[in-house]
Amino acid sequence: MNWQEFFAMGGYGLYVWGSYGIAALILILNLYLPLRRRKLVRERLREFLRLKEQTR
Repeated sequence: MNWQEFFAMGGYGLYVWGSYGIAALILILNLYLPLRRRKLVRERLREFLRLKEQTR
């Protein structure tokens, strides 16, 4: 078996590797999006607290 046959997987390579690609993308997004959201929430909270302190 050569590498081309391995990646083709008997004609199902597109589906198999496509599935792996989609799964990898979802895993990456599951890491990235919450971190980005956390940063945004912290920035908004800092701004809110800063404005609250100014009104005192």
